Amino acid sequence: MVYAIMEINASDYLLPNVTLGFTLYDSCYHEVRSLTGARWILSGSKNGVPNFNCKKGIMPLGIIGDMPSKASIPVARILGLYRYPQVSYASATPLLSDKTQFPSFLRTIHNSYYEGFIIADLLKYFNWTWVGIIVSDNDLGRTGLQIVTREHEKNGGCIAFQEILPIFPSTESVHRIVDVVKTSRATVIVLFCTTENLVSLMEQTSFHNITDKVWLGTPGWSITSDFPRRDILTTLNGSLGLATQNGKIPGFKEFLHSIHPSIYASDPFMKTFWENAFHCVWPGNDAYNNTAPALLRDGTVSCTGKERLDSIDPNIYDVYNFKYTHRTHNAVFAVAHALHEMKNCVPGKGPFKNGSCADIYNHQPWQLLHYIKRVDFKNTAGERIFFDENGDVPIYVDILNWQLFPNGSNQYVYIGSIDAGAPKGQQFNIQLNKILWNAGNNEVPVSVCSDPCPKGYRRAVILGQKDCCFDCLPCSQGEILNPNDNSECFRCPEDKWPDSRNEECLLKPIQFLSYEETLGSTLACISIFFCLLTFSVFFLFIIKWKTPIVKANNRELSYLLLISLMFAFLCPLTFIGRPNQITCMIRQVMFAVIFSLCISAILAKTITVIMIFNATNPDSKIIKLVGFRIPVYIVPGCTMIQIMLCIVWLTTAAPFAEFNMAAEIGKIVIECNEGSKVLFSCVLGYMGLLAAISLLVAFLARKLPDTFNETKFITFSMLVFASVWVTFIPAYLSTKGKQTVAVEIFAIQSSSAGFLVCIFLPKCYIILLHPGMNSKEYITRRNTRNQEI
Repeated sequence: MVYAIMEINASDYLLPNVTLGFTLYDSCYHEVRSLTGARWILSGSKNGVPNFNCKKGIMPLGIIGDMPSKASIPVARILGLYRYPQVSYASATPLLSDKTQFPSFLRTIHNSYYEGFIIADLLKYFNWTWVGIIVSDNDLGRTGLQIVTREHEKNGGCIAFQEILPIFPSTESVHRIVDVVKTSRATVIVLFCTTENLVSLMEQTSFHNITDKVWLGTPGWSITSDFPRRDILTTLNGSLGLATQNGKIPGFKEFLHSIHPSIYASDPFMKTFWENAFHCVWPGNDAYNNTAPALLRDGTVSCTGKERLDSIDPNIYDVYNFKYTHRTHNAVFAVAHALHEMKNCVPGKGPFKNGSCADIYNHQPWQLLHYIKRVDFKNTAGERIFFDENGDVPIYVDILNWQLFPNGSNQYVYIGSIDAGAPKGQQFNIQLNKILWNAGNNEVPVSVCSDPCPKGYRRAVILGQKDCCFDCLPCSQGEILNPNDNSECFRCPEDKWPDSRNEECLLKPIQFLSYEETLGSTLACISIFFCLLTFSVFFLFIIKWKTPIVKANNRELSYLLLISLMFAFLCPLTFIGRPNQITCMIRQVMFAVIFSLCISAILAKTITVIMIFNATNPDSKIIKLVGFRIPVYIVPGCTMIQIMLCIVWLTTAAPFAEFNMAAEIGKIVIECNEGSKVLFSCVLGYMGLLAAISLLVAFLARKLPDTFNETKFITFSMLVFASVWVTFIPAYLSTKGKQTVAVEIFAIQSSSAGFLVCIFLPKCYIILLHPGMNSKEYITRRNTRNQEI
């Protein structure tokens, strides 16, 4: 304040030719002392009478102060009656913004009402959801408690505990609160307390060695020097505190270093300050006249006056961090600028009745108050200073980090700031790399009731607990965690499936039996191999077409059956690859027609054997049918019926490709829908009927005494065919997706291979390994032997 007034008096542009002075009153953080000082100022005398001014000529222009809100409130009530200007540099309680109760009160510090919102935003910034709150039993504490609780819960957080610290804490109340803090899982504790109210709690907290908590404080105590003990500093190490903006006062550091008792000889505090700063005794100091000799005998030196203030530890004599100092400087300049505007008022254009102006040497308090409310200037550091309609200044708060060093010293490290007037999302400016948490840890502490759920798990609130305490339950199959609400899951669309972390719905992979995969290529190779093997048998039969074993049982039917089997082995190739409209229509029809042709040829061969055997018996009635050549008509007749069924099927309800979302979990299977299930069943049923007839006829003719009677082999082949397709049905129904197609391909290959092996392998064995048995002489000799027997 002294420095600000010296600047103003030395200024050529602010109140030129006007000298300001000041009178100092010490309230000692006590309301009664504040009221006493206000009475002295208003009455002009220590023993003044209320409502009477004894020294009107030296009436102060306004009051700068007080510091604690509890002291400013009663003073502001009295000064408001006279509209006497009062500008505080540290009283932040929200109540003082009420201009109905305190019409003449202004302040250069922000309204603490918004500190609760700032604390809640800070908790959200660090993702601290489970926190405790300890507040003083006063308006500041209870208001902060309400705001922080409401805003923190609105941000999704929870309050672990709420404790109110009495104005005059008892041992019982302090011990109870310490026990709550110690046993709580909350790592972060918010403190809305005054300094003098907090000392006893911090003493007990340090006694119980509670060093794993982060204390988050308000400007009421976060930059206090009232915690000198190392154990308390250890407890508070790593904590965060809000503080008023650390302003700049050009030249003030040099001014503080230039202070000397010889310059301010009349200042009663200067010599005492010098003695405390340098641990010496100033010669002639009245305060120490009686004790100085004793001090000197104890080894205390005498002050020389050559001691340098810039050699003192900044923690003791801080000439760098101007917080309340900066606010005081602004408050003095606000009054000075108001006086300057009053001095420069032009009569007839003034703000008062009929455009009148006020005289700065003889004016009413309310006239100066009018000008102070409307000041808008830049201080010596270039910062804009003005008051809003409630007498408050814009909110700009520094964030400090308490850091304790190994040598026992501590420091409030600036780590960022909060500008409430900045655009949303830009209010916080925090430098995380500067923060040292408790135990010197650089990682942000975690303060939660329940650990966050893993990916793909939803939060399930525990009955009887707060929302922040929860269990983690996995999302159901096909569901992902709701990005807007982690307590619920929602199902992905039909064509999508959750990713591995159940965070996003991705398009399901399309699946079909392809040539690129091992299963598809293996089945294709098997089909081609058996087709080539069948072609080799066919080629062998062409070469040996004149031999008895090839000519027996109708050579042409054998050729037809081999050709049919070659196509049967190639048929599975239409089942492999991405299904489309054409392949879906072709593959089942091709399968049905080819197998109907095979079974018809086998039936014709069987009937041929029966007719040939019975033709040798003169009494047989079948001899009359030999001339009709019935086997020649069986193959086209039976095959044509199947072709007609397939034509009806394709023209009325043809198969088509479709996307099956439910066949396999998390996949889209492209498969062929058979269209009409009835017609498809008719096609398969007709093929089954042919197989049953062939099996029955072959079984009845298996014991005919023919040299090359192949009915027994046909019986085996039909049994293999029946066995394959009977076992195919449950296998087909128990598989899904491309495995279903693979099962059908395997059945086609197995039944075709059964025909090839059972019917033609014995013939190939004789042709290749026992050619002597494949001759007319061998057959004649064997028949003669049979007749003799």
